[in-house]
Amino acid sequence: MKRYGQRFMPVAVIIGLLLIWEGAVRLFQIPLYVLPSPLQVMKALAEESATLAGHAVITVAEALIGIGISMALAVFLGIVMDCFPLMRQGIYPILVVTQTVPMIVMAPILIIYMGFGIGPKILTVVLMCFFPVAVSFSDGLAQVDQEYVNLVRSYGASQWKAYGLVKIPASIPSLLSGLKVAATYSISGAVVGEWIGAQRGLGYYLLRVKNSYMLDRVFACVVVIIFLSLCMNGLIRLYQYRALPYLRKKE
Repeated sequence: MKRYGQRFMPVAVIIGLLLIWEGAVRLFQIPLYVLPSPLQVMKALAEESATLAGHAVITVAEALIGIGISMALAVFLGIVMDCFPLMRQGIYPILVVTQTVPMIVMAPILIIYMGFGIGPKILTVVLMCFFPVAVSFSDGLAQVDQEYVNLVRSYGASQWKAYGLVKIPASIPSLLSGLKVAATYSISGAVVGEWIGAQRGLGYYLLRVKNSYMLDRVFACVVVIIFLSLCMNGLIRLYQYRALPYLRKKE
């Protein structure tokens, strides 16, 4: 019973806030161009569902490609940093520094050098998603008990085979933890890239309706972005639930 109560409380709070929001807009007669009510947002979401779906396909494609590249680079760099401690000492601080630069500043620079195609959007996603995956996976590799590695090495396994048999499998939970964070960021990264310069995608749609002061459609687009971000995170959680059942009790 307590478990169901914990799940219900966030839903109840959200519903309560929406009711307060709806009541405030009606009571104070706030105009649409200042603050739309939740019902107006839902109406705009229904009216624009086909248009939003078309733009969402582009954004999701950019996010999936970007997060795939991020994971591949993070796994490679994580293994390199674990194999060569000097590389870790040199690269790790640089990774931290890259996160201090706002992506809204980097996106225009990427567009200057790469144009208005899909490339800058994917690279924006990679820059936002790479850090949490790389750090989580690298820390996971570093925390593997060295005795297990020594055991397989004593049976004749090479260093790289020890990674395949011990270190990488043991670091999968850490990798998935980073991927859950990165998956949530991926949609936002694609939207930021589209916001700076694009002709398709949710970022482009958001900028267009914002300039027209159609705030109900702006909020509708934000709802879609939040929903897609949660879906991306949910996909990673679903894979973890199915592939690593022993982690279910820890969640």
